[in-house]
Amino acid sequence: MRIVVIGAGKLGYSVAQLLAQEQYDVVVIEKDEARREIVKNSLDVLTIAANGASPIIMKDYRVKGADVVVATTDSDEVNMVACLLAKANGVKYTVARIRDTDYAKSTVFMHKNMGVDLFINPEQVTAVEINRILMTPSAMEVEDFAEGKVSLFETRMHAGSAFLGKTLLDLVIQPQILVAAIFRNHEMIIPHGDDIIQENDDVYFVRQREALQKFTKQFASTKNKISRVMIIGAGRTGRFLAPLLERQGLFVKIIDKNEERCRLVAEKLEKGIALCGDGTDIDLLTEEGISEADVVICITEDDKLNLMLALMAKHMGAGKTIVRVARNEYGNLMEKVGVDVVLSSRLLASGEILRFIHSGGVVSVSLLADAKVQAMEIIVAKDSYIAGKSLKDATLPKECLLCAVVHEGEASVPSGATIIYPGDRVVIFLQTEATQKVLPLFEGR
Repeated sequence: MRIVVIGAGKLGYSVAQLLAQEQYDVVVIEKDEARREIVKNSLDVLTIAANGASPIIMKDYRVKGADVVVATTDSDEVNMVACLLAKANGVKYTVARIRDTDYAKSTVFMHKNMGVDLFINPEQVTAVEINRILMTPSAMEVEDFAEGKVSLFETRMHAGSAFLGKTLLDLVIQPQILVAAIFRNHEMIIPHGDDIIQENDDVYFVRQREALQKFTKQFASTKNKISRVMIIGAGRTGRFLAPLLERQGLFVKIIDKNEERCRLVAEKLEKGIALCGDGTDIDLLTEEGISEADVVICITEDDKLNLMLALMAKHMGAGKTIVRVARNEYGNLMEKVGVDVVLSSRLLASGEILRFIHSGGVVSVSLLADAKVQAMEIIVAKDSYIAGKSLKDATLPKECLLCAVVHEGEASVPSGATIIYPGDRVVIFLQTEATQKVLPLFEGR
C-alpha cells in the first residue's frame, strides 16, 4: 500500500514515522527544504520537494494512484485542495487536517465536493481524550472499544498500592479484568503469570466497562471526585476542552494572556470563568485558588512552559496535573519529575489516521507507550486465519496479545479455550513494528 503524506510538520512527521515502522510504502511531500531533509535523513521514506497542493505534483507517477493521501499542512485550505486534486488523480482515500470548525460542520458537503474522506482535528481529539481521563480519576489514559463494552485504562503503581510486589497469578481481581501490558523503564512487557508489579510501573488493564467503578477503588492513587478544574491556555484545545468539561458538571477556570482567546472561550461557558492574565503569575494563581483545584491542565503552545506551570501547580497544592506536549520525547521526562498525565496531540491524531488507513476490519487504533505499542479493535473476517480457532490453537505471534472478545454482543476476557468466531470484535495489543505480521491473521484471505 502506498501512502502519500503532504506536509512534514509535527503531525506529518509522526504519521510518516508510524507508517514507515509498519512497513508501508510512504512518500512525503514537503516544499520546505530543511523539513524535507530532516525526514529524508531520519525516516525510511521517499521524499519529494514540492507543493503538495500543486496539480503538477499530483500527476507525478509517485503520487498518482496512491492508496491514501494524508494532508497535514498548517493550512486547512491547502489540505482540502490537495485532497480534491488527489481524488481527481485516482487516489482512493484522503485524510485532511482541518482545524476550522466551520469546515468540520459541513462534513457531507466537504466529502462530496472536496473529496475529503476523514477530517482530523488534533486539538479536538486531545480535548476529548483529556475529558475521558478526568472521568476516570485514577487513570493516566482511557480508551473505549466495542461501542463501550470493553475499556482499556492505564494507571501508575504508586507506593502503598495493594498490587505492588505481587505476581499476576496472586492478584485478586475480577475474572473479567486482564493485565494486558506493563510499561517499565521505557520497555513494554507483555505479562505472564509470574511477572511482578513494581512501583512506578505503568500498567494497562482491559476490562468490561461495568467493572470499572468497583475496580478503580482498589488503587491507592485514586483521587476524590473531581469538581474544580483550572486550565492554563485558551488556544484551540482549551476552547474545545473548557465547555466539554463544563457539560460534565465541573467548575472550570481558564487563564490566558490573550484577550481575544479569552473572549472566544468565555462565549462558550455558562458558569465557568475565563481570566485574561499571565498563567505564570504566582499571585494570580494564588488569588484564583490553584491550591483548591482538583486538576490543573497546562495546554499552552510551549512545552517547556507547560512543564514549569505543572510543577508550579503541584508545589502550590493542586491535586493532579495534565500537560499537552508537541514533542513526544518530552513525555517521559515530564512524568519523571512529577507530572501526572502527559498527552501528545500528534500521537492521538496519528492514532485516528492509522485507524482509517488500516480500515477493513480495524475499527479503532490507540497508540500507547510513545507509539511503541498499539491497541486495536478488529472485526474478525469470515475467511481469516483465526476464525473458528481457539486461542491456544491459533499460536499468535509473541508480539501480540488478544485481550478481549465481544461475541454476540457479550464482552469477555478470553482464555486459551476461547474460540474466535467470524464477526467477533477483538481487542489486541501489538508492538507497532509487528503490525504487518499480525493484522493479516484477522483479515480476509
